[in-house]
Amino acid sequence: MYWHFFYFDNCLYSDFGDSEFRYTKAGQSQKADGSGAKKKSKPEQINWRKSSETKPYPDWSQHPHAWVHVSLKRQRVYIMDGRKCLYKMYASTGSGGDNVTPVGTYHIQAERGTFFYNAKSGEGARNWVSWKDHGIYLFHSVPTDQNNQIVKSQADKLGKSAVSHGCVRLSLPDSKWMYDTIPEGTKVVISND
Repeated sequence: MYWHFFYFDNCLYSDFGDSEFRYTKAGQSQKADGSGAKKKSKPEQINWRKSSETKPYPDWSQHPHAWVHVSLKRQRVYIMDGRKCLYKMYASTGSGGDNVTPVGTYHIQAERGTFFYNAKSGEGARNWVSWKDHGIYLFHSVPTDQNNQIVKSQADKLGKSAVSHGCVRLSLPDSKWMYDTIPEGTKVVISND
């Protein structure tokens, strides 16, 4: 048997077998869903038309050392300031094989735009920002067709499945905020956890 500890969202987490526990600031142990007993959790309601959180997006100028953590396991993007999570976004990353999202540390690049369409993959997206290979690996919206219309069957998988061609898909408002505000040079860490 083993314990795995990790610190995230201002809480220390650990997993033991099939159970995950959260240790609050008060040091109390509880199931990650906030209860003391095992129960099936309701699936999160994810709406790709809305921001991932109801609170305002962070102001990069107030957090000059902020960085981006992409969790492939959780299909989430976290805007971090040190070890503090400022904002959490639903995401969909690469499906694997030839469509992998590369693990590692990268930085936001100069390339960005409001729309692209890739005829080879048959998909496009809105509000894209490059983080690797100058326009190859991107943060962008849920996918569109060649007429810039959302592909709903793919959009509905946001935050639930790794289904992209290697980019990091975000909700419409989250991708717009990234496009509008994320500074060039911001660190991006892609990890399997």
